[in-house]
Amino acid sequence: MNKFFINKQLGIKQSVIDSVLVIMSLLVMLAVTTLPASAKQYVQSFQNNTTTLSGQAVQANMYFVKMGYWQVDQATLNLNFQVSQLTNRQTSDITVAVNGITFDSFRPKKTTGMQTRQIIIPKRLIQSQNNLKVSGQLLNQAGKKIAVASQTPANWLTLDRSSNVNFDYRISEPDFQIRSYYAHLTGADTLAHHKSAVLTPPDASDAELAASTRVLMGLSRFVTSEDQIVPMLPLKKSVDLHDYQVMVARADHLPASLQRQVSANQLRHHAVIKCVKQKGRQFLLVTASSTELLNQAAKYIANQELMQQTKSPVKLITKGTRTTTSVQHFQNRQPLTMMDNQVTGTGRHVVTYFVQMPNSQTNAIDATINLDLRYAQNLNFKQSMVTIKVNDQTIGSRRLHASHADGDHIQIKLPAKMALPSTFTVQVIFDLVMPGKVTAKSRQTPWATVLRQSYAKIPDRPGNTLLFNNYPTLFMADRAVKNMALIRPQRMTDTDFATLTNLMSLIGTYAKQNTGQLTIYQQTPSRNNLAHSNVIAFGTPQATPFIRQLNSNLYFQFNHQATAFNGNEKLSLESEYAKHIGTAQLLRSPYNSRRGLLVVTGPHRDDVYRASTQLNRQINVAQYPQTDAIVVDEDNQHFSYRFKKRAVIYPTSFKAAAHHYRTFWLFVGVATVILLIFGIVAIRLTQQNGFWTKGDQTDE
Repeated sequence: MNKFFINKQLGIKQSVIDSVLVIMSLLVMLAVTTLPASAKQYVQSFQNNTTTLSGQAVQANMYFVKMGYWQVDQATLNLNFQVSQLTNRQTSDITVAVNGITFDSFRPKKTTGMQTRQIIIPKRLIQSQNNLKVSGQLLNQAGKKIAVASQTPANWLTLDRSSNVNFDYRISEPDFQIRSYYAHLTGADTLAHHKSAVLTPPDASDAELAASTRVLMGLSRFVTSEDQIVPMLPLKKSVDLHDYQVMVARADHLPASLQRQVSANQLRHHAVIKCVKQKGRQFLLVTASSTELLNQAAKYIANQELMQQTKSPVKLITKGTRTTTSVQHFQNRQPLTMMDNQVTGTGRHVVTYFVQMPNSQTNAIDATINLDLRYAQNLNFKQSMVTIKVNDQTIGSRRLHASHADGDHIQIKLPAKMALPSTFTVQVIFDLVMPGKVTAKSRQTPWATVLRQSYAKIPDRPGNTLLFNNYPTLFMADRAVKNMALIRPQRMTDTDFATLTNLMSLIGTYAKQNTGQLTIYQQTPSRNNLAHSNVIAFGTPQATPFIRQLNSNLYFQFNHQATAFNGNEKLSLESEYAKHIGTAQLLRSPYNSRRGLLVVTGPHRDDVYRASTQLNRQINVAQYPQTDAIVVDEDNQHFSYRFKKRAVIYPTSFKAAAHHYRTFWLFVGVATVILLIFGIVAIRLTQQNGFWTKGDQTDE
């Protein structure tokens, strides 16, 4: 009645109104269905911690990436910073450049505390790998002459770790080829949004699980954030949980619809890696008729270089296919910069680099900072110098030399006991002094350049303790798993798959090579296999009989019914509380005293899973540096303990030390022999020349 009355009053025909309503509905539906589906957003944080840069001229270099399948609509730099209250805001300025091209400069606001500046980055400047440089001219005096401001720590700029680049973009769907799908599968946004997964049959054999785990480890290598993880899931009827999936299974364990995707001829002597489209979705299928070929295909998937080179939609793998990961070009070397960085002008210039140290590397005795430099020849070389700081600690200084101006190499050794976190800062500080007095009319501006060949060298230092500060590297060698035996429940549930994902994800981030022996067992291995392996066992005592057999060796032991833990000298346990805790215990293997044995267990599968959450990321393991046992209760409270009195793996006996320093002792031996020969020759020469006689001789 109301609608009829309104139409009559306005003189509008009902057919016209209906047409307008239909058009408006279609427009709304189109906006709802197209825009959110295609528009994506990804916030990419920088790798640096909050850092203060001091000096009159400062510079910080950070890095961000753009995936090749992104169609970027807009990239915004969210720069969070703070400047000294003493800085003159009329003369100080901050400049931003991407890949060497300056595109924005501004003056800080006249305010104290944290400031935020949103800056649109020109799309034409963005590449796949990008260097973002933030430079500041920080002056606390105003004046017309050059270098009138004094050089003082009061000139400082703090860059907050919350700074980031925000991408608004659309995704180009993967082409029907392996390398295109692999790029999406391992993309930074895909991992951040938890869109990748590895699928395997719920009743997978040990060999199938080993192949799936190898693929999982290969994908985990790309995980850079502490809140990201690639799950391994049981292959079920519904596979819509993740946009990008790798399905790993023996051919006879695949669903019938997937078995039809590969021919019997292909499977006769090959493993098959194939892009498959099914029900409008694309995924990567990895299958073979034999477990040996399936493992070979898994190693191929875990080789980044091979996957990025494979253009075809199908790759057939034979026993002879070479899958081993190549030795990394920057082995033990971390580049400081992707491009040359130049500073100009007199006075002090601070160039800061943020170095992300690879997992499994710590500061070894021979760690060095290596700088390749060029600088102007018109400097006062008696006063111009370069200083290197690591995490604000000065580690060395050198004067600049006129004879090396066109190409100088400086190597500074880090203090042997200097602790380095996973991300640390390297500051290169130039003090550029001109001869005589500098005036505004000076035309020969001094300059210095840090060349892109500069790097930090952080050699591996294998740990020698059976403690969590050496986990998981004690199970690895040469960036690959080392004779690893993984003992799992006889029947895998969804919770067990989640536990397995946690345990192998961290190991995958450390494993830069796809080599090494990885064997999975659901039954207890032979004593010979246990003696030659580093062992990880997980599950309840009922689901994993090996753990029940090992009970007398555990720090936290189960009761006779294996329904709860018993208390011990470290922790008293109330009877009900003891039924709902999980533990991770790092033991000395009873089968080989120089091997580690990690047991992740609890009365229930959920308890086992909670314990595994403390071992899935380095930030979690780092909470337990000098411990060998972790307890997690159902309220997610976690506690750690130390049981071993002597935690070293290889005792430092005289024999062991002599073997470790055999090169040194060989050098000492050779030097001793040479000195002995020289001594004998010298004695003979003196005797022959009459300088040494056997007693007094007189003429008669």
